[in-house]
Amino acid sequence: MKINDLITMISSRIGSSINQSMLAESLGITRQTVCNRIKNESEVTVSELQKAENYFNIRLFDSVDAEYDIAYIDYYTDVFASCGNGSIIFSSEKTKLPVSTSMISGYSKNKLYSMINATGNSMSPTIENGDKLIVEHWNGDQIQDNKIYVFCYNNEFFVKRLSKNIDEIIIKSDNPEYRVRTISAKSISDLILIGKIVATIKSLD
Repeated sequence: MKINDLITMISSRIGSSINQSMLAESLGITRQTVCNRIKNESEVTVSELQKAENYFNIRLFDSVDAEYDIAYIDYYTDVFASCGNGSIIFSSEKTKLPVSTSMISGYSKNKLYSMINATGNSMSPTIENGDKLIVEHWNGDQIQDNKIYVFCYNNEFFVKRLSKNIDEIIIKSDNPEYRVRTISAKSISDLILIGKIVATIKSLD
């Protein structure tokens, strides 16, 4: 959706025309920025749609969900409540966030997704501290070599690249300061695979 389309949609919903200054105020940007984005035909982000909804006290997603394939995903603000003792328990503290399905690799309505926070720098520069990660929950598929997974091992929570060798799992960080680790065949049963990272929303901090 382009900026001009958003202006038209909001005007239709509230029953009166809005101008660039009003839209800029609702999005927390300058009027000049709105003007430049109209000239550049830049797309409106999902978070900007949310801001416009809140500012004008209207619902926009009802009208754009079908056309723009918006999915509402459970966002767990404190990641996991428990990662030990063989069970993965999500915190009850969650909210639903709208996400464009076009940014989710291999998106399917038949798959389960959640969003969590990234902490630490072991996957830098691919994933930075504070980034939001969309997880496609594991459903028994084979590990895809060199994909980034969320898993629990020895009661610790990890976001790493995984690869399968003949009789072991190789764990790699994108940050070269962290060494490559392996999980031997006799310890693989201690690995609890939660899911695969299928999208990263970069932190603005």
